[in-house]
Amino acid sequence: MKIGEQLESILEGDVSMDSKVLAEHSRDASLFRVAPRVVVFPRSSSDVQQVVRFVNRNKKAHSRLSITARSAGTDMSGGPLNDSIILSFTKYMNKLKMHKKTATVEPGLYHRDFEKQVYPRNLFMPSYPASKDLAAFGGLINNNSGGELTLRYGKTNRYVKKLKVVCADGNEYVFAPLHKKEREAKCRKNDFEGALYRKTYGLIQKHYDAICAARPNVSKNSAGYALWDVYDKKKDIFDLTQLIVGAQGTLGMVVEADIKLVPIPKHRRLAVLFLKEWDRIPEIVNALLPQDPESMEVFDDETLKLALRFFPEIASRTENQNIVKMAFQFMPEFLIGVRMMRLPKLVILVEIAEHTKKEAEKKLSALEEEMTAMKVIHRSFRTEEEAEKYWTIRRESFALLRKHVGNKRTAPFIDDIIVRPDVLPVVLPKVLSVLKQYSIKATLAGHAGDGNFHIIPLMNLEDPRERAKIPIVSEKVYDIVLQYGGSITAEHNDGLIRSPYLQKMYGKDMYKIFQEVKHIFDPKGIFNPRKKMSAGMEYAKTHIDHI
Repeated sequence: MKIGEQLESILEGDVSMDSKVLAEHSRDASLFRVAPRVVVFPRSSSDVQQVVRFVNRNKKAHSRLSITARSAGTDMSGGPLNDSIILSFTKYMNKLKMHKKTATVEPGLYHRDFEKQVYPRNLFMPSYPASKDLAAFGGLINNNSGGELTLRYGKTNRYVKKLKVVCADGNEYVFAPLHKKEREAKCRKNDFEGALYRKTYGLIQKHYDAICAARPNVSKNSAGYALWDVYDKKKDIFDLTQLIVGAQGTLGMVVEADIKLVPIPKHRRLAVLFLKEWDRIPEIVNALLPQDPESMEVFDDETLKLALRFFPEIASRTENQNIVKMAFQFMPEFLIGVRMMRLPKLVILVEIAEHTKKEAEKKLSALEEEMTAMKVIHRSFRTEEEAEKYWTIRRESFALLRKHVGNKRTAPFIDDIIVRPDVLPVVLPKVLSVLKQYSIKATLAGHAGDGNFHIIPLMNLEDPRERAKIPIVSEKVYDIVLQYGGSITAEHNDGLIRSPYLQKMYGKDMYKIFQEVKHIFDPKGIFNPRKKMSAGMEYAKTHIDHI
């Protein structure tokens, strides 16, 4: 009996080996294509538990049998791709329960459906990514997503209060922050859960100083396992949710999460800064951070050219969808271009968001005074309608690229580097020089306030010579980023594309600690292979989608 047929006999959910379904689940938003053997659409945690137990029973006879979780498939790293069993959550496990200031979500819940329920209550989860209209909570949690508001609010791990996780023994456990007595009680349990707590706590205690020292000196990081966030020694709080969030489903299957919600500031103002060169970024960031902006986004002249080239499409993606009106709204920017005698090299969007109009105006005025004193060309907007054109360019640039690159395609492989903002004027020119050396064109956008940039190369991946550049350029770019104390991924996580570089980033000793974590949670290696641990660039190279 085939594996799919065996699974059908024990599950309430759907099981598919249809070629169309397998093809749909063989891609995400990354470079890769990996065809699964079977796709399971679980109806409940019970189904997920059954699949894990099935794999455990059959792993010895079928060594390549494994499970990978998938929600919306918007991952840019290849995280939800696998050649074995895919658990696809959006079809059935997409429930939402609202509470006063929290929400209980399943991994298949689309963020856009979540928004419809929480926004009318003037609440939100602010760690959403740019792909929020397409993304689902499984990816937000497993990648520890961040986005335009992370500068003020932090990443998803800050908002996950409790998790239900199906672990490698096939049982569901609840993970939440534990005080000393609660942790000690867990450690005394004579079962798989007890072993998780004893071994993980012991591992962190043994290597506590090394773990703390390994944390990158940047404001956000999704590379490896976030062991440094698990145990707060001062408060004596032990929290395994901080390990599961961002683990890309390599330690267990998240089936439910309690999410903290925060009030939405009602009064927004936007300042748009136009820069001729990179070198003023640190000065501007340092000047504006005291105003506590909600976000500080940036895009480059290549992104702006793309938006101008496909202007009607950009206009159609705005809420007013009025091309003529939007064209007139851009007239002042045209005059700024004339004044600068070229397109700006960089456009920085600084958004002020406060709960009172008075405070929003006060901060915007202070920002305007600061930029005028620094002789930075800028414009200010006091309505969301006026500001929308810029946010559309920033948020839709990747989608536009994927659609309009001719025989080339977007090739996200150095798409999420982060360094401290003060070293950006040194790091970015060096990175762009590497791209130029290998004749790779790219667009650049990102989060200026925390030094996180999304560089999206455009490449003809049908050409094997182009594909061969990917590991070479990755090595060179990561050498630069790590030389300046950065991280290879701030938000997008490791997946197939960056997992091979984790040892390079953290060193052999820390990598061994990560391996121990993986073995504690997943001793048979059944969860999302080749992500985080046991990753090789050869597998990644052979699965680049070049057809």
